[in-house]
Amino acid sequence: MSFLYVVLPVLGGYTFTSLYLLKNPHILHRRKRTAFYSTHISHRGGCGERIESTMEAFTHAVEQGTEMLELDCHLTHDGYLVVSHDENLLRQTGHDVTISSLNLQDLPLYKERMEVTFYAGRYSSGADRKFALLEDVFRKFPEMPVSIEIKENNHQLIEKVSDLVRRYNREEITVWASVNSGIMQECCKMNGSMPYSFTMYRGALLLLLFYSGLLPFVPLGESLLQFYLPRIFNRTYIPENPILRNRLVISLLEKVTMRKSLFRHLAARGIQVHLFVCNEDEDIKAAFDVGATGVMSDYPTVLSNYLRRHRNQD
Repeated sequence: MSFLYVVLPVLGGYTFTSLYLLKNPHILHRRKRTAFYSTHISHRGGCGERIESTMEAFTHAVEQGTEMLELDCHLTHDGYLVVSHDENLLRQTGHDVTISSLNLQDLPLYKERMEVTFYAGRYSSGADRKFALLEDVFRKFPEMPVSIEIKENNHQLIEKVSDLVRRYNREEITVWASVNSGIMQECCKMNGSMPYSFTMYRGALLLLLFYSGLLPFVPLGESLLQFYLPRIFNRTYIPENPILRNRLVISLLEKVTMRKSLFRHLAARGIQVHLFVCNEDEDIKAAFDVGATGVMSDYPTVLSNYLRRHRNQD
């Protein structure tokens, strides 16, 4: 009994302190001040309305009022930084070749019609079917925040991205993104001045800290959390992984990850929460309702129209 007299007050005090600091993180942590705040993010440049990751897509998204472009980069055989989601070009072009095996001038064109990965059965098209260079994006949109996902642990690729970011003086508005913690470590080692997002491992650790009550006490280096909105699975987005096609798994994933108190805590610490890929009004609403600070969409016009209506209602 004497043990309980000690443990219960300590446990109660810890729980109360943790909950209080979860709602008031400014007591222990200085709020992050990123140079940008993006509510409207265009996934692959808004690949539902134009062919993904082309200059036409990026230009259209910016014209529709996007506040951040999300993209991926790979390196050609002759050392050019190409904007492309895939390293292998079979899905995008119909040619079973890799970007790293080709010189820039030998890259094939995108297909005339591209299926939208996160909106099953929908296709996009456009006049521009050429692969864009990252430098062209930086040159045309010098003040537009860009999130760059690095998918391979390639020192030369990471170094060239970092050098290009420095050359265009956009370290504060260009984000390192990767699901892989090893890759992210290399990115931050190469250029620690750029903000960076949570990896898969760090995201899992974030949840562990949240549920254990330790999160309010732990410093976080990340500036963004970019994560799936689970409700899109098996409706607009059909995953290849059979585990993710299980409704029970998705329901559990949603319950565990979509916690408004967690997202509010991160936002209060200056960490932006971007949920993706929201291509319908109901999903955009669900993302903001659960506490997202920004939404990533394949349809920049749809997202802009939603935000416009929402602001008018407010």
